[in-house]
Amino acid sequence: MTDGQPLFGRVAILGMGLIGSSMAQAARHFGVAETVVAADTAPAVCDRVRALGFADHVTMSITEAVAGADLVVLCVPVGAMGEAAATVAPYLKPGAIVSDVGSVKGAVVDAVSPCLPDGVALVPAHPVAGTEHSGPDAGFATLFEGRWCILTPCECSRPDAVDRVAALWRAFGSNVETMTATHHDLVLAITSHVPHLIAYNIVGTAADLEQVTRSEVVKFSAGGFRDFTRIASSDPTMWRDVFLNNRDAVLEMLGRFTEDLAALQRMVRWGDGDGLFDLFTRTRAIRRGIIAQGQETAAPDFGRRGSQAGAIDQ
Repeated sequence: MTDGQPLFGRVAILGMGLIGSSMAQAARHFGVAETVVAADTAPAVCDRVRALGFADHVTMSITEAVAGADLVVLCVPVGAMGEAAATVAPYLKPGAIVSDVGSVKGAVVDAVSPCLPDGVALVPAHPVAGTEHSGPDAGFATLFEGRWCILTPCECSRPDAVDRVAALWRAFGSNVETMTATHHDLVLAITSHVPHLIAYNIVGTAADLEQVTRSEVVKFSAGGFRDFTRIASSDPTMWRDVFLNNRDAVLEMLGRFTEDLAALQRMVRWGDGDGLFDLFTRTRAIRRGIIAQGQETAAPDFGRRGSQAGAIDQ
């Protein structure tokens, strides 16, 4: 809020998954909008949002949702951003702001910006927060507190629009960072996208081992493998689109990872204890740095028994 007044009159949030439903609840909880409109094309999802009661208006029509909206947030898979933008573009009011929550930014800018009419600003955003759960029941108003939201202004971003979107995320309790879309995609490739790809791969490998039964994999899951399964249970549609739309950065980081993995393999093969110890010491310091910045808790079992159990950055 600004001087006790909501930042926006009407906010339309398109897509009631984890992030969309959390945004709707946060907008209501922190009083940043006079009217919160929730839209989803699935009838069952809309029924559930109505039952949960965190939006002022719920509709299956995204064109109805954006009519008269001051802010429209695209909370759909990255691969569907362009189609959604093209559909709502004729119904956007002059001066409206369009934003998104995609984990990839370059592809979103390329897909969305050509669709928007003159006078409508695009402010791409990525809240680096989430859990492995999805759907409106998974959302909660405080999901973004203490987390980062990255804005990647583009040619379609008005300075005042960027300021208002930044104020929205700060009102949600987020720390706001600004960078280019290209830099964002490279950073997220190594901090989020490649780790997810590795998790999907190692869980798949374990499931395919002929000499280990699936029941043993489940029964004797230690902390490391358990964390991989938590990450690998994330929404498959969203992550499919992330990898396809951030292909270049992901492949670059995978190349670096493959080279480093080969070096690690040589250390193990040749009994290089000093090399292994040095590597593990350096990586341990990274973990401590993440905790020091408040992006994780040092509590036993990674704090999973708390209210935000299972948190995953997306």
